[in-house]
Amino acid sequence: MTQQRPDTQDYLALFLNDVPLMDVRAPVEFNKGSFPLATSLPILDDYQREMIGTEYKQQGQDAAVALGYELATDDVRVERVTLWQQFVQQHPEGYLFCFRGGQRSHITQSWLAESGYPYPLIKGGYKALRRFLIDELEKSVEDIPFVILSGKTGAGKTRLIYDIEDSIDLEGLANHRGSSFGRRYGGQPTQIDFENRLSIAMLKHRHFKPGRALLLEDESKLIGRCSLSQVFSNKMQQSSIILLETSIEERVEIGLQEYVSNNLTEYQTVYGKEEGFTRFSQGLTDSLYRIRRRLGGVRYQELGKLLSSALQQHEVHGAIDGYRPLIEQLLVGYYDPMYEYQLEQKQERILFRGNREEIRNNYPELVLNCEVA
Repeated sequence: MTQQRPDTQDYLALFLNDVPLMDVRAPVEFNKGSFPLATSLPILDDYQREMIGTEYKQQGQDAAVALGYELATDDVRVERVTLWQQFVQQHPEGYLFCFRGGQRSHITQSWLAESGYPYPLIKGGYKALRRFLIDELEKSVEDIPFVILSGKTGAGKTRLIYDIEDSIDLEGLANHRGSSFGRRYGGQPTQIDFENRLSIAMLKHRHFKPGRALLLEDESKLIGRCSLSQVFSNKMQQSSIILLETSIEERVEIGLQEYVSNNLTEYQTVYGKEEGFTRFSQGLTDSLYRIRRRLGGVRYQELGKLLSSALQQHEVHGAIDGYRPLIEQLLVGYYDPMYEYQLEQKQERILFRGNREEIRNNYPELVLNCEVA
């Protein structure tokens, strides 16, 4: 029998070291939110959890526990333990958790130990881990100097974020490109998952690079449907700005690559050539429809014709040049006026402006005054 490692409540070490976690809560709980390195291996399915919850409310804890054991038939127990054993073998350094570190964690731990696979649990469970990340995110926002990368839609801000080591890609965490056309294959994480991912990324920056400025892309409070906390958003609105300047020609090319070529590849990789194109096409059509009121009826009709023509050329001939006039008109006529208005309110916060190479080369010097000694 493997020697039992002690249970833990060192939540910081779990997240800083990317420790694998076994989440034994029901699928419905996991789907509402968990942690990036957590794997769902429930001790109860959703129906069983509901039955036991009802029993607990009506008859009390002892009756609920008794029902749980009754539902855990030999076949069910063997199935659960087999999956848990596989996880333990693959991740001997990991831990298990349930909602509060109570009955479900202890029963899982007991069954594993009886089968020769002792495995430690996380004291306090999901609830304590979640509380820890909420509190730590606030501390991170307070302690970490922010520098905001701003620029027009399609300027290549996300690309530059990846050029700078001390950065976090908020759009990547939200799986959304931030604009009205920003939806991506796979959908967005739940709000809880987004917050947990962000808190962990901030936690790592704070502990591994104390005092160092953090570069973040200029975002509104909502990235798709993922919401930044008020304290996080407020800090962004007060921080120094680096302004990325990119020509309209380059912005059109970036838009073409990210919103057409890359998007289509994502869909076709999963759904195949035909269905992938259909879903990609519908996504663009839906995105244009969502901004119809702000475009106005006439302009929406004009852009709709450009999109239909571009999609037809693309599907029939494989040509993507037809998207260029659509992208340029959206950038110049729709996105730029909104951006220029917002930029007027931020002039006094601009630290530097330049192209991608100029910002990359000057960045270490630029942020020295923003950093904490």
